[in-house]
Amino acid sequence: MIRVGLTGGIGAGKSTVAKTFTDRGAYLIDADKIAREVVEPGSEGLRQLVDAFGQEILAADGSLDRPALAAKAFSDDEQRQKLNAITHPLIGARTQALLDAAPTDAIVVQDIPLLVENHSAPFFHFVVIVGADEELRVHRLTTSRGLDEADARARIAAQATDDQRRAVADAWLDNSGTPEQLADAAARLWDERLVPLEAAVRLGQVVTPDPALVAQDPDQASLSSRLTNRLWALCGANATTVEVRSSDPVTSVHVVARDDDAALAIARALPAGGFAAAAPGQFISADAGRPAAVSVTT
Repeated sequence: MIRVGLTGGIGAGKSTVAKTFTDRGAYLIDADKIAREVVEPGSEGLRQLVDAFGQEILAADGSLDRPALAAKAFSDDEQRQKLNAITHPLIGARTQALLDAAPTDAIVVQDIPLLVENHSAPFFHFVVIVGADEELRVHRLTTSRGLDEADARARIAAQATDDQRRAVADAWLDNSGTPEQLADAAARLWDERLVPLEAAVRLGQVVTPDPALVAQDPDQASLSSRLTNRLWALCGANATTVEVRSSDPVTSVHVVARDDDAALAIARALPAGGFAAAAPGQFISADAGRPAAVSVTT
């Protein structure tokens, strides 16, 4: 399977893309939904929160009163850390359980609002960002969600910037038009990029770069860092060096393994991570829109 990270700023229209992908067969894991599930009435998560923050965080029906929790949990860093220490492991365990249940040929789409802020982009085969102009997002938030303008702008300002999102994006879906136009763009991305990528990874295929797909890269200047970060995520402590040696027309990356055993571990990790074995110590990107050649030595 491949894992696709989906994110975008508040009001950008990420839910439209998630629905389009799901309609076309994506195995969707919604981070917000999981965060709600792990603190539902009767859950271990809610019990731990009550133990930590008191009965005052419960609504009359026994469910979590989120504003009441926020008032307590975000009062200072210590309380915030207490909240995270309870919820993050539960969210992580539930996410892993869903990943473990995914079919072997799945395109797993993980809808994560704070993917960029949490620095988790390198752990995905592919990252999709949904973007829209700030003024348009403010308009959507004030008209369709009922926020006042100051609140809408504050929420936007608290999130990653568009430049930060572009730096990790493998695809940028612009949502300055209609929902139908965004859904059409998402469907094309699914058919032209994600389906072929999943097949190439599953079959271990070396692919030929497609100039049309390469030209769609949201930020060519960040391609080298995206590739090196992805490779560090795959290699971990088995590598001592991940270095880009050239970048035109194919990004050439050299990985130095810690020792022979580490080199074998890297050789096992790279194909599943999106770099097909082409020869001993040589790997080629399985993404036709992100051409890269990786050499591994000790």
